[in-house]
Amino acid sequence: MQRRRRRAVVLLRKLLTCAICVIALMALLSVHIHVPVFPSSKVPDLADPYKLPTVTQQHEIKYQILSTEQSWTQELAPPHPHLSQAPLPSRKLDVASGHSDFIKLWKPPPNRNFGPCVEPSSNYTSPPESRGFLLVHTNGGLNQMRAGICDMVAVARIINATLVVPELDKRSFWQDSSNFSDVFDEDHFINSLANDVKVIKMLPKELKTAARAVKHFRSWSGMDYYQGEIASMWDDYQIIRAAKSDSRLANNNLPPDIQQLRCRACYEALRFAPQIEAMGKLLVDRMRSYGSYIALHLRYEKDMLAFSGCTHDLSPAEADELRTIRENTAYWKVKDIDSMEQRSKGYCPLTPKEVGIFLTALGYPSNTPIYIAAGEIYGGDARMADLQSRYPMIMSKEKLASVEELEPFVNHASQMAALDYIVSVESDVFIPSYSGNMARAVEGHRRFLGHRKTVSPDRKVLVRLFDKIELGTLKEGRSLSNKIIEVHKRRQGSPRKRKGPISGTKGTDRFRSEEAFYVNPLPDCLCQKEPPNVNVSLTIR
Repeated sequence: MQRRRRRAVVLLRKLLTCAICVIALMALLSVHIHVPVFPSSKVPDLADPYKLPTVTQQHEIKYQILSTEQSWTQELAPPHPHLSQAPLPSRKLDVASGHSDFIKLWKPPPNRNFGPCVEPSSNYTSPPESRGFLLVHTNGGLNQMRAGICDMVAVARIINATLVVPELDKRSFWQDSSNFSDVFDEDHFINSLANDVKVIKMLPKELKTAARAVKHFRSWSGMDYYQGEIASMWDDYQIIRAAKSDSRLANNNLPPDIQQLRCRACYEALRFAPQIEAMGKLLVDRMRSYGSYIALHLRYEKDMLAFSGCTHDLSPAEADELRTIRENTAYWKVKDIDSMEQRSKGYCPLTPKEVGIFLTALGYPSNTPIYIAAGEIYGGDARMADLQSRYPMIMSKEKLASVEELEPFVNHASQMAALDYIVSVESDVFIPSYSGNMARAVEGHRRFLGHRKTVSPDRKVLVRLFDKIELGTLKEGRSLSNKIIEVHKRRQGSPRKRKGPISGTKGTDRFRSEEAFYVNPLPDCLCQKEPPNVNVSLTIR
């Protein structure tokens, strides 16, 4: 009996020893066989699009997906408090179609280590003694005024002027009564430019009745024009008033210090007013709570459609309304416009329905959060129905913020546009439906901050495909998707030099055909830096 008990005990010990060894071996193997980027044990519940990723998940994405691009953006010190590092891709979206496809949707283009280089040269001096005062009447919407203000900073430097804080346009289509200090941080603007240009808030009292020259500066002018014709006016006047500010300075062939001053003015000095910055940051935080998001500049508003003469898919009554607006707006010079010709040339904004087809073809899943950076969409909810049915998670400042939170801004188009600008610059992906002033300004700012992903639709190609869909000769699916993806492979905001004029153009048309300075500040304000010496294969466990 005792002998049997001993055998049983020995056998039990052997079994326990084997079990321990097996467990230890499995544990050892689990250390070396690491989980994939999207481990099944940590995939969030895809049925709940509002569930936030954990901090651990965010860190894994940060190091495994962005690697070198993310480390570069961390080196930047953006002028806006909320414009921090590039936002992290979300893992809450539908990734069933494949990890690599999902990553491609959100991953920014390689920045090739291009970064801001806007410091003045060793020959750059403090502002010379002022010869007079430059008054500026800006014109256009928010982003047209922004570019004009920055150009006038450079002009003031060129002609040795004291710049009076510019006056914002109160007579444009939007009828906005905002003053400079309502939209921009006036004190920061003045102080930031102290080593470049003397800026004052208003003319000295003793000069308010002094004779002044009112001048329409010639469009796209260079140093010779300003140092010659304009600077010579100081012999007769103490005050020069620029009647307009848009496109008054050449895009190219200016001294490096002048080009870099334009960038310092635009991306460092011209910061939004504190209350706009705070509200913009709040909107960004609320969008990020849904995960990675697209900022869609859906330029399908009444003023744009009336100005461009684009009436595709509109009713006869709507087309008549837009034509009446165009005819009654005195400063819109072109009145008779062929809508079909405009659209075939790619000059019309994409419709909300077309944008939905475009996003689907690119591969963005239906639970992608989309921020609509725009004013009131022409046609309202009915016009948005197709896009909304494809992408239910469509947000706007009106949906993200309460009536009380937006109340200080609602009656001021420039301030509302500034909120959209902030959310757009901070987005994971920015897509404009039309290459207007805001689209160009945001694209340039995103390039300056590290070439964040900006998908620029090729409207001329797209409308041909959309027309085939309407005619029934092409269907949505893999074939359409492959065509659209191929066309847009090189339209995602990667580093490249600013485009020059179109060959064969002359005079004003030559300047007009150039890519605008603030759309792409490379090479003037972006330089290729040495790559950081880091181990990019690091994985956080």
